[in-house]
Amino acid sequence: MTPTSAPFDDLDRKIVTALMANARTSFAEIGAAVGLSATAVKRRVDRMRETGVITGFSATVEPAALGWRTEAYVEVYCEGAAPPRRLAEVMRNHPEITAAMTVTGGADALLHVRARDVEHFEEVLERIRVEPFIRKTISYMVLSHLLPESPEAGASQPAPEPGA
Repeated sequence: MTPTSAPFDDLDRKIVTALMANARTSFAEIGAAVGLSATAVKRRVDRMRETGVITGFSATVEPAALGWRTEAYVEVYCEGAAPPRRLAEVMRNHPEITAAMTVTGGADALLHVRARDVEHFEEVLERIRVEPFIRKTISYMVLSHLLPESPEAGASQPAPEPGA
């Protein structure tokens, strides 16, 4: 069953909203807020995990605490038509790329890149640019997060050690 075909009612929406606000909230606390028992909340969460509505749980961490001090968005322009599958293969080889997506407009893809520092960012950019189908990149360095509570403002893995 896909997330779009799974039954999803107002109680499910309230449960998901509570988990998105704080994934450590207990089933009992969520149940008290939405009018269900902890067991009923657990059954619903289990169902939503099985059907792909809930795809995982994670901690959001201050990037600098994990060694990420530089952040940028990179537009990628390809020669010809690079299939999204091939772009995804290449992007998975760079742990500094925290998100990658195909986009409309002039660029073929947009990358969210974290690095230890500007020198490390330059290394990452050069590794991306050597791919034979990459024609050019345009980078936008992040100066500050206007919405620091957003998931994009946090990090999910530590920075690699220099030389790694």
